[in-house]
Amino acid sequence: MTSPFLSIIIPAHNEENRLSRTLEQVFAFLSTQPYTAEVLVVENGSTDRTFEIAQSFAKQKSNLYILQETQRGKGNAVRRGMLDARGEYRFICDADLSMPIEEITKFIPPALTDFDVAIGSREAPGAVRYNEPRYRHWGGRGINFMIQMFILPGLNDTQCGFKCFRAETAEALFPLQTLIGWSFDIEILYLARRKHLRVKEIPIHWYYGADSKVSAIRDAIRMIGDIFRIHYNASRGLYGPKSKPEI
Repeated sequence: MTSPFLSIIIPAHNEENRLSRTLEQVFAFLSTQPYTAEVLVVENGSTDRTFEIAQSFAKQKSNLYILQETQRGKGNAVRRGMLDARGEYRFICDADLSMPIEEITKFIPPALTDFDVAIGSREAPGAVRYNEPRYRHWGGRGINFMIQMFILPGLNDTQCGFKCFRAETAEALFPLQTLIGWSFDIEILYLARRKHLRVKEIPIHWYYGADSKVSAIRDAIRMIGDIFRIHYNASRGLYGPKSKPEI
């Protein structure tokens, strides 16, 4: 079976209110593109009708695949989707579509070619945030300050939910992932750095949603613990030896 050019992976936990609208927008966008694509919705631990709604939509689309994970955790859902996907490029897409789906073109050829991991950035030059309360913005900046200080210097927005991986990159990184919650991004980017992969920040247009599931204080506390867990894992050799930089 020929691999599609692009896989879009949508982690979905309790998304019954917006999943149908999101899928409609995704497939409307893909219908205008010249390449082949697949969409994977990974439902994990929902207590609402997310899985049923996704299955119903899949009856209309032969390139929509619905996966189910009983264990909660965004990282768990993303890992499953990344490793089940077949695309040459594999794109994580938050179900809220806070980044307009059309922005995907910035993450893949021909617009972008010399990368291994491309991460959506709300802080890179040219990025625009819409409707975000000031307290949320500065809370996010505080979290990023800690991330840069303790583990990922130079990356200004590790937690944006839109990221693209080459197939070989995804297949090298995600089997090593141990964190299944919100901090999985940090671990994956840390692993990319250990392997001296090319990580690029892509400026995006991003729209704040009042129904965001992120809790700045709660998730910041968890993230600090996870950062130290990543360093501990590395010291125990769970990620294997560091790669030598290419000369």
